[in-house]
Amino acid sequence: MYEGMSVDLLNLVLSLSDAMDLASPELSQHQLRTAYVTGELAKAAGLARGDAENLFIAALLHDVGALTTEGKIDVHQANVADAEPHCLVGEALLKAVPIFQPCAPILRYHHKKWQDWHASIDSTLVLQSQILLVADLLERSVDRKRYILHQNHDIIANLSSLAGTVVHQQVLDMFRSVWTREDFWLDLVSPRMYSILLHHGPGRKVDLDLEQLRGISELFRNMIDFRSRFTATHSSGVAACASVLSRLFGLTEMEIALMEITGNLHDLGKLAVPNRILNKPGKLTKEEFALMQQHAYFTYIVLMTVGGIQNIAEWAAFHHERLDGTGYPFHVDAKKLDVKSRILAVADTFTALAEDRPYRAGMQKNEILSLLRTLRDANALDSHVVDVVEKNYDEIATLTAQKQAETKKYYEREFASRIETLREKEAHG
Repeated sequence: MYEGMSVDLLNLVLSLSDAMDLASPELSQHQLRTAYVTGELAKAAGLARGDAENLFIAALLHDVGALTTEGKIDVHQANVADAEPHCLVGEALLKAVPIFQPCAPILRYHHKKWQDWHASIDSTLVLQSQILLVADLLERSVDRKRYILHQNHDIIANLSSLAGTVVHQQVLDMFRSVWTREDFWLDLVSPRMYSILLHHGPGRKVDLDLEQLRGISELFRNMIDFRSRFTATHSSGVAACASVLSRLFGLTEMEIALMEITGNLHDLGKLAVPNRILNKPGKLTKEEFALMQQHAYFTYIVLMTVGGIQNIAEWAAFHHERLDGTGYPFHVDAKKLDVKSRILAVADTFTALAEDRPYRAGMQKNEILSLLRTLRDANALDSHVVDVVEKNYDEIATLTAQKQAETKKYYEREFASRIETLREKEAHG
């Protein structure tokens, strides 16, 4: 793909899935563990390979529609009476990515009780959804402070009590051959879960092409940004700005495309930052800013686990670094910041200054250029990149605004009302 770059679908999805549970220690590995259980149940059910793989991917991404940190915790603790809103948002997010479209219906119905189905358990979708429901219920019932083999019988009893109402008896019968094995329970809580799924899960090796990688990056871009109307178009703006700057710098078409993908993923680590901080209508406290600073670190940690995109990991994670070494969180300086990292840092700053935020309105051209020059003169941002912005401001601003307008239209058409409903459910429990 790029100087021998090869990106494996399973490796990428496992890493992004793991990132979804950065929000809280009580969520740690929830997506991965749920996917592990679905994989074991899929084998017991004798699902065809393609159906098992779709179910596995759906399990890895099953809470993608619970956009906020607080929302993920509420869903995990069953504090939300109606789970359908996050299922609908998750379905819509997956449907937008061709490679994940077969997984979208499973996500849509993974909280649907058996008694509410009006179809046979012999339907592949019904069976897949029921398996994911059982896996999710099981993982959420694990007490993380208690040894697993001291609680597995209680978990089994609780699941068995749901037969015929929440879960079809046939699904529980399939599960019996799994839950009698101690190794199943020990694997479930293993700190090596990522490795277990990567090497022994039902997913197969699939090398992604550039468009597939772009589509997956857009999925996670939207999951990150759609948490707030103030950030709904931020990463799409950064991606567009980075793309046009890369073109003006004479980078190759492949490099330009990879910079767009980098822009989509640069704020991935914000999955670890609570919404109350992201949406605060005033200056962050010292403690709140310290929490904000972790986002670039987690962007790096997550993306570095994916083979083939180490360059993207650095370009994305260094967007708050400065040439004089005063940035965060790594404090790298000009010696370690290549041209793509420098371009992305300017693209992020440019886009953020132009946007409305909870604490201020978007800035105008003269204000933006003045601040960019100040940062350039302080040896924080690259002078050549800032010079390109000055000379081509109108083109860059127009193309960035066009892309953000497209994303805003998509957000408002497909997600705004659903996300508002989701927030209301989370607020009222």
